[in-house]
Amino acid sequence: MATKRTKTILDLFDKNYTTKLFCSLDYEAPWQLLFATILSAQCTDERVNIVTRDLFRKYSTVEAFAQADLEEMELAIKSTGFYHNKAKNIIASAKIILDKYNGKIPMALEELTALPGVGRKTANVIRGNIYHIPSIVVDTHVKRISYKLEFTKEKEPVKIEFDLMKAIPREHWILYNIQIIRFGREICTARSPKCEICFLNELCKARENK
Repeated sequence: MATKRTKTILDLFDKNYTTKLFCSLDYEAPWQLLFATILSAQCTDERVNIVTRDLFRKYSTVEAFAQADLEEMELAIKSTGFYHNKAKNIIASAKIILDKYNGKIPMALEELTALPGVGRKTANVIRGNIYHIPSIVVDTHVKRISYKLEFTKEKEPVKIEFDLMKAIPREHWILYNIQIIRFGREICTARSPKCEICFLNELCKARENK
């Protein structure tokens, strides 16, 4: 159950940021979001969107990805980093999606995380954006800021995810992901947090401990 302090923080996020659900990765089909999210590991969403603009034209179906030449795929996604593993995992996942799920992206967390290159973070992005299942996505911003706000004392993403599921109302899970990412990019940056303009000044324990 959310505490009074948690509710106040969430209300301030709602007041200062959007309460509409959206995804910063560009996609039209569920499988495109899956592959884009795999590419987003250790890469900015902006860079991924640039890469997928051409990638999804060249490989316009799951079948095309499943039949893709590995070296050509690596070349196409090279600028996203870790392209050897990403290309291999995307092609392998495409084959499984075709063979096991008839070209559809599975909904269950266990089925998603069984796909090559898909961890809980990627799976929760799919569950939240495609199937509208309330999910917590623990990226670098969510991990860092949730710790600052004392929603968790953990450092491991899975443990942080479960702490946040307890601390934050279920109906706010997906929205929390969206708001924290914007907050982390604009105000509570890793290197130089703009504490002087932060709307959470009076509630932030990290600021008190400076």
